[in-house]
Amino acid sequence: MSDLESGLPPRKTVARPLTVRSIDKTSRRALTASWLGWTFDGFETYALVLAGPAAVAGLGTSGQLDRLPAYVAALVAATLAGWALGGIVAGFAADYLGRRRTLLISILWYALFTGMTALAPNYWWLLALRFVTGMGLGAEWGSATTLIGELWPDRSRGRAAAVLQSGFGVGAVLAAVAWFLVQPIGNQAWRCLFLIGTLPALVVLYVRRAVRDPEIWTTVRDRRRRAKATVANGGEVSEEDRELLRSPFVSVFSQRHLRRRAVRLLVITVVSVIGLYGVSAWIPQYTAQLAGPGGSGWAANAGLVFNAASVPGYLLLGYLADRWGRKPTMVLYYVGSAVILPVFFFAVHTPEIALVAAGVAGFFVLGQFAWMPIYMPELFPTTGRATAISAVFNSARIAGAAVTLFTGVLISLLGGISTAATTVGVAAYVIALAVIWFVGPETKGRPLPR
Repeated sequence: MSDLESGLPPRKTVARPLTVRSIDKTSRRALTASWLGWTFDGFETYALVLAGPAAVAGLGTSGQLDRLPAYVAALVAATLAGWALGGIVAGFAADYLGRRRTLLISILWYALFTGMTALAPNYWWLLALRFVTGMGLGAEWGSATTLIGELWPDRSRGRAAAVLQSGFGVGAVLAAVAWFLVQPIGNQAWRCLFLIGTLPALVVLYVRRAVRDPEIWTTVRDRRRRAKATVANGGEVSEEDRELLRSPFVSVFSQRHLRRRAVRLLVITVVSVIGLYGVSAWIPQYTAQLAGPGGSGWAANAGLVFNAASVPGYLLLGYLADRWGRKPTMVLYYVGSAVILPVFFFAVHTPEIALVAAGVAGFFVLGQFAWMPIYMPELFPTTGRATAISAVFNSARIAGAAVTLFTGVLISLLGGISTAATTVGVAAYVIALAVIWFVGPETKGRPLPR
């Protein structure tokens, strides 16, 4: 039975202790480049949250300003839609063109269009540029995640992927700091914030010089080329090589057990997206309500604490995933998320305690996203690994966006943020806890399926 049929090869026995120096330079440089790219993804994503209202206020017509929240929400939705499209296309490209090349293109893409966002002459140009920028943001995750998964040793893959994911939280904090520094400029401060987002273009120079494609992928690429040449010359190829000539999407999703894995992973990923966009997005606003008049400062602080706390959340998840296993660690984080939501929205009554609770929520609700770059690549073969994980990760954002709109309706129906956010969040996390055990095998310490 092949790797594609059985899922995973047997465990490897590790002899010597793991140290940073024991990791080869290629793997360390790939993680550095990917982390920088993902950090700027986090920067750019949170920059829109911070500067979006100011951008609409500066560019919008009087009619648009009367409905400012709706027009700001449209910018976020356009970014997420572009993210989903770009991510799915880039996953396919990473399997065909290579992890390194796709990573390079994605970083250059969103750096270029972020800079163009700063020059938008009106709202509709801004909306279009957000969509195109989102394509580049979404494209980066799949290629970077696959690159790290294929280069790092089996026993430390979890920690490396968690470090990669932590860049998103660091980027959000950097965006908050940058916004604080440029706000005194005045009405054009939002343009300055987006101009800072062009800096990732410098990362491309590092990627070109220091990063190479993993051998596990180049082997598949070379076999595909030979098979194509053989078929073009009228020769016969083996059934295994014929599989390489198929589309990565078809190659993965035509197999029943891999298709089931993808669907179950999608369910859990949608839950995480719901928890972030449909529930936790209300944490700053609820904190402001507790503070009373003039609570906008408390809301900003709650958002900053929520994002900052995600960094240790990501890192601990990676450590525990390598020590305990992927599934037990996932269970811990989803249980923590399900518990903190009712505590935050019903047991917290002062803005000071709300900041502490926001940190705990960020640790679990955002921290849980680290399992995705760890576990997903370990469940799919090299021929379609980037395609599969990108399709799952990015499709979840579309479904999550729909549920986010539904949460807003629930708030009106149920009479407040607390009841609606807790109802949606806890129900979603319970679903994730039920599905985790049926996704696929435990992959701690195992080599990737080829």
